[in-house]
Amino acid sequence: MKTTTLAAFLLGLVVLLSVLSCVQDDDFTIPEGVGVQENKGLEALLASGATEISIPELKAKYTYNNSLPVLIDTDVYIKGIVSSSDKTGNFFKEIFIQNAAEHPSSGIKLIVNRVETHNQYNFGREVYIKLKGLYIGEERVGNGVVTIGGSTQTNFFGTTVLRLTENQRVQNVFRSASTFDIVPLNLTFSQVNNSHIGIYAKFDGVEFTPNLEGKRYFDPIQDFDTLRQLQSCSGTIGYSNFTLETSSYADFKDVFLPLGNGAVSGVISKTYDGSKLVVALNTLDDVMMTDGRCIPLRLEDFKTLFKEDFDDAKHNTSFNFKSWTNFAEVGTTKWREKNLEGNGYTEFGTFGTRAPVNIAWLVTPGFSMDAYSNIYLNFKAAQHHVDSPNNSLEVLISTNYDGSNVLAATWTPVKAALPSQNNAWYEFVDSGLIDLSSYTGTLHVAFKVTGSGTDTTLDGAYQIDDVLLLTSN
Repeated sequence: MKTTTLAAFLLGLVVLLSVLSCVQDDDFTIPEGVGVQENKGLEALLASGATEISIPELKAKYTYNNSLPVLIDTDVYIKGIVSSSDKTGNFFKEIFIQNAAEHPSSGIKLIVNRVETHNQYNFGREVYIKLKGLYIGEERVGNGVVTIGGSTQTNFFGTTVLRLTENQRVQNVFRSASTFDIVPLNLTFSQVNNSHIGIYAKFDGVEFTPNLEGKRYFDPIQDFDTLRQLQSCSGTIGYSNFTLETSSYADFKDVFLPLGNGAVSGVISKTYDGSKLVVALNTLDDVMMTDGRCIPLRLEDFKTLFKEDFDDAKHNTSFNFKSWTNFAEVGTTKWREKNLEGNGYTEFGTFGTRAPVNIAWLVTPGFSMDAYSNIYLNFKAAQHHVDSPNNSLEVLISTNYDGSNVLAATWTPVKAALPSQNNAWYEFVDSGLIDLSSYTGTLHVAFKVTGSGTDTTLDGAYQIDDVLLLTSN
């Protein structure tokens, strides 16, 4: 009896050890080291003579193919750093990758038919993607999120890319031994544009809008995603806003929103339909709002030295305000006066001009800078039909403009909060307070727009209103 029992015990122990010694294909716990010696696929890729291309180069293949998915048929690959994590459930079958752990300039999305990807492609992990046989396109037509997929599908709306199959993922996506500490890219709300999609970014001095007090990250009446408004009053008159998106699958969805002010870090992405740029959290630890709420600056806090609200504008006429300069550098189209329901503003747009390139300047009257120790510029700007950052608005300063020869002057660009594709059409954005105190002499401000009347991605329009020169009370 004892012999039989002992034999059975030993047999069971052998079976147990045999099972424990096996590693299933779907066991992707993060190993201590995954170098080229252990990852034969990566070793083969690096030894194959394949060419590394940058993430911007890869994205350009789609952009320059009339936004139709492109099959990669050459031996090329990209490498990058994983910037997203599905550990909390806020990302689903998608991995965002950026081109550097610090100061990234580009990101891209990879879609795979797998959940719990953080176990293998953890936040900060360096990954290599062999691109031959894969596609570059969008997961939804026109959503603006350039994506690596494994195949394509065409329907009434157009052609999109689909997730990599498991075989494609195993054969094309490799992790290296390196996991980096990602330094979030510090941005303000107004700085965010499509080039930041996929990048892990940080916003300082932000808070949730007061109407969200007592609300949770996810609204239970919604099915998939909830958008919550953030606000900031750093360097602006009034508030600037941005949107935080939370999935219905996020494990923190029922947590109450914090009431304080502080920092939020997350991945820049877009809403499902691509209509709005958003930030999505990897983890609730990326929200640190323990400071008191901010109090925005008001116009009443300043003395107004100059004001132009354009309310005397004659609708749809060539801009002709006294002491202003309206100059077409390329093409013949100039800025125009607009007045709708008593609100005047000025606009430059290139739709219908039939010119390959249009560049137009609008220059303010001169301001004497010598009588005040601190002077700030403030204005409001809006856009409509702007589809590309190359359809640009610039703000420039000159202290040697003679009042007539725009191109002979020296112009210095200044940083301002400007409207982008993220803003709704005709939504005026506050520029923030632009400090001009370091300038002396007579100063002119120029608004310069570059566009095209033949390229439909560059035929949008910009509007300027409420130009102010302010000094502290």
